[in-house]
Amino acid sequence: MSQAGLLSVKQVIGVRSSVTNGLAFQDEQTVVYIAGGNIVLYGIDQKAQRVIPCSINAQALTTMTVSPNRRVIAIAERINDRPQVTIYDLQSGKRRKTLQSELIKSNEIVSLLFSSDSKYLLTQGGAPDYTLIYWSWEKGKVMAHIDVKPPTGPQANATVNQVSFNPQDNTQICTIGHGLFKMFRYAESALKPSQNLKQEHFNFTCHCWISDDRLLAGTDQGKLFVIQNGEILHEIKIDSKAEPRSVTSHHTSDERLGLVDSSMDINISTDHSIKSEIKCIIPFSRGVLVAAGVNKVYMYDRVDDNREYFRRNREILLPIDLNDKSNNERVVSMCLSPSEETLVALTDHQQIYQLSFSGIDITKDVATFSYLTEGYHHAQVTGVDTCVRKQLIATCGVDRSVRLWNYETGTLEVCKEFQEEAYTVSIHPSGLFILVGFSDKLKLFTILIDDLRPFKEFSIRGCREALFSNGGHLFAAVHGNVIQIYSTVTFENITNLKGHNGKVRQLIWSPDDTRLFSCGMDGAVYEWEVATSKRLHEAVLKACGYTGLGLSADSKTVFAVGTDRKIKEIVDAQQILREIQVIPDDVQPTTIALSHTGKSLLVGTSKGTVRSYKFPLTKSDEYTEYIGHVGMINREREKNKQQSRDHEETKRQIEEDADEEILKLMQTHEQALIECKDENANLRNKSTTFQRKVKDLEESIKKKDTDLASLKNEESKLQNAIRGLKKDIEGLKKEIQERDETIQDKEKRIYELKRKNQELEKFKFVLDYKIKELKKQIEPREIEIKEMKEQITNMEAELERLSKSNDEEKLKNEELRTKLNASALALQQEKQLKRDSELALKRIKTDIHNCSALITEPKLLTQRVAEIYAQYVRDDATEEATIDQDITKEYARQRDHLERTVRSLKGKVDKDSDRHKMENIRIMQENVTLIKEINDLRRELKTSRVKLQDLQTAMGISRKTAARTTEEIVQALNTHQNNHLVQEKQTELENLIHRQRSEIQRLNEQIANIESSVGRTGTAAGGGGRSRPSSGQLPPITSALTAH
Repeated sequence: MSQAGLLSVKQVIGVRSSVTNGLAFQDEQTVVYIAGGNIVLYGIDQKAQRVIPCSINAQALTTMTVSPNRRVIAIAERINDRPQVTIYDLQSGKRRKTLQSELIKSNEIVSLLFSSDSKYLLTQGGAPDYTLIYWSWEKGKVMAHIDVKPPTGPQANATVNQVSFNPQDNTQICTIGHGLFKMFRYAESALKPSQNLKQEHFNFTCHCWISDDRLLAGTDQGKLFVIQNGEILHEIKIDSKAEPRSVTSHHTSDERLGLVDSSMDINISTDHSIKSEIKCIIPFSRGVLVAAGVNKVYMYDRVDDNREYFRRNREILLPIDLNDKSNNERVVSMCLSPSEETLVALTDHQQIYQLSFSGIDITKDVATFSYLTEGYHHAQVTGVDTCVRKQLIATCGVDRSVRLWNYETGTLEVCKEFQEEAYTVSIHPSGLFILVGFSDKLKLFTILIDDLRPFKEFSIRGCREALFSNGGHLFAAVHGNVIQIYSTVTFENITNLKGHNGKVRQLIWSPDDTRLFSCGMDGAVYEWEVATSKRLHEAVLKACGYTGLGLSADSKTVFAVGTDRKIKEIVDAQQILREIQVIPDDVQPTTIALSHTGKSLLVGTSKGTVRSYKFPLTKSDEYTEYIGHVGMINREREKNKQQSRDHEETKRQIEEDADEEILKLMQTHEQALIECKDENANLRNKSTTFQRKVKDLEESIKKKDTDLASLKNEESKLQNAIRGLKKDIEGLKKEIQERDETIQDKEKRIYELKRKNQELEKFKFVLDYKIKELKKQIEPREIEIKEMKEQITNMEAELERLSKSNDEEKLKNEELRTKLNASALALQQEKQLKRDSELALKRIKTDIHNCSALITEPKLLTQRVAEIYAQYVRDDATEEATIDQDITKEYARQRDHLERTVRSLKGKVDKDSDRHKMENIRIMQENVTLIKEINDLRRELKTSRVKLQDLQTAMGISRKTAARTTEEIVQALNTHQNNHLVQEKQTELENLIHRQRSEIQRLNEQIANIESSVGRTGTAAGGGGRSRPSSGQLPPITSALTAH
């Protein structure tokens, strides 16, 4: 087949609620449902679709199911009036398996379900035999089968509508239906009946498993039954207030199981029970969800004190549709997300709703669904049109609504409900207007943001075909067999095109809007010239009723399909150039269109498929077929021919009578109409003048308002700028004042510094002399510090040796304590053994004393003595062996403990030795540093003495006059003792002397502490029977001094 003109599904608008169990989750954010002949995977967050097409030849889709592992989906199809199950991979979209069996005599499968491990599949056939087949679907193998409904007996008229696996046991199966409830067990490659309902028969509609052996089943009368082992344990009506009543009274209170309801009245009428038919039940971790009645879903939670007991928690309502006056929407299918966070429901009005449990108000007993997808049509779609300049599609349907969709996003833009059915729609190229045909009139609406507002009405009854021109300035509408052309500017009927003798099925404008093409059920294809109302060309074939028309880009070639099942290529709308037969014979073409690229010809068929033929047409089998709908495309337009002729004839007669009456009315009121037109013209002129004046005034007012707003904004900006500049000026003034004050302070400071500098120069000599005297006082104290540090070093070495000795003594003490503990434990065990032995001896004595009563019966006495022997001798041996073994284990455990203790203590001793070595090294380094500083001070002192001698020589001071000079210096010091610089220097020197004295005192205290600790350590060591270790050699400090 040709690959030209490949198509792909962009958006699917709608859903099929007729497919049972037609809703499931693939993952937390993806919902799976059926739309037309496709499987749609809808992303909740992304609002995006992924489409998997079903079988091309499928006549119908009846049911579906998704595997528990959420990897595959099974679809039950009807192909060539035979049932078939097709399994698709949800990730790749590829077909995994096709299951067919001659065992099923029915033409459909009513129920499907995967086992909990996703390895097996149940298929329940329909009437008349209702064959149940147990599949190993991956192998395509039938494991077992059975006819559920017997051919005769009380259940001969029963039907089956649902089948299920026990979630905990793949071999247990349940089937329900109207008048039927059966359980089967898979064993020995066969399905064997295990349990039937023992009470009266009910019309069961759905069920689910709530535990390993209990089911919850619903009926068409709004009742729920808890069933176990073929017996109804409890029953409750959905609209009942009362507690559940027991059906089998012989059960104990521990066996009771049921549903507790708390909000409705039990006394309800039969009609109300019918309205409360239970459509769907799904279990979840906290209970069950039940879809019953109109617009409602009930939530039941498990009671805490009994996990098998339920109590109604709340009602979940469908949102109120203001456009739907019937208010009879019912939920037909539900599913929960894997995390049980989101509930999704499908209704019989083709709508999908969602509810997030996290958003429920727990204080209220009622919650409300919200739309998962935009509101779809409730019934069949009868008309569709697309907009040229906007991404809009217009649709109308039997549900009396007109809807506008955005075909890029798939969202609903506008929805409008009417009192009667809309037959056709046509949207203006600008997307601002839309034509809608009704039974009595053709109406033009203005498209607003969220509504359609009536703009103009035309007296065209039962208009089923209407089409705007490509430019939008004209539109054509079919009125019976006549095509009427109107102007969208003046809304006047420009011309009428008459010629068709049958129903006109399709209209097409040429690209330049000068010509109009039409086809009808009378077998005619006409080309009209709009300006002259003339029929330029025609191609008439009475044997064929045309249903669809297509036009090439140059308007020279017309493509038509009709009831003869042929695609006709007509040149200049008069000569049939080529005919292609549509195959196979059961396929009827219904509509046709040529792609904009001109590479493919698109044909809609009666099977709901779209065929893309290679263009230009060559062979009848050169096409690619795509699944779209299940059923005829534009099926609403396929009526019975005889009924159509009668209807057309009646309509023609009514139109003729209406035309005559219209002519009479026109003649009667022609003059009045002319006067009204003149008056209207004058009023229009006046209105135009006033409108212009008003418009000019409004423009001037807007302009002044704009200028005033701009001036106010400019004024506010200038005011802000002025305030900012004032703040800057004040800040600069303050800064200048602060700088002037700073300059004055600095000038005063400079003067004072100069004066102080002069004083410092005067007393420099005096201070230098006093420094030298102080250094002479420091030198003997430094020698004393050195001697004390050496003494500290010796004492620390002695302390280290004493610490090692103490550690060894501690190790010995620990060993002795461990031995003492072991001995105490052994003594305790021996005492326990003694007590046990005395107790055993006492029991033996008691048993021997008791035997003395049997001394007259030797046999019993012998037997009793043997029992006593066997009891105590064996027990003693075992006990002795056990005790010996326990002693051995305890000895081994104590030995291991002591070895580990010794190893840890050795490691600790090694670490302490390393730490003391590092400490000694650090002390040596500090001593070396101190010695270096002392040597530096000695060199400085020597240098100062040399300088002093040089200074005395330069000043002429000899040893003889030194005393007098000294007295003079002291007198000078006393003279200038009030000078603050001299006092500061003197204070600094006194502080230095004070710090040196404090350091000497601290070292003396440290030496005393070390001596006292060494004395205590030595005493402790002598008390332990060991002598004080001899003093070792101190570190070679002299060598360090020599090195420096």
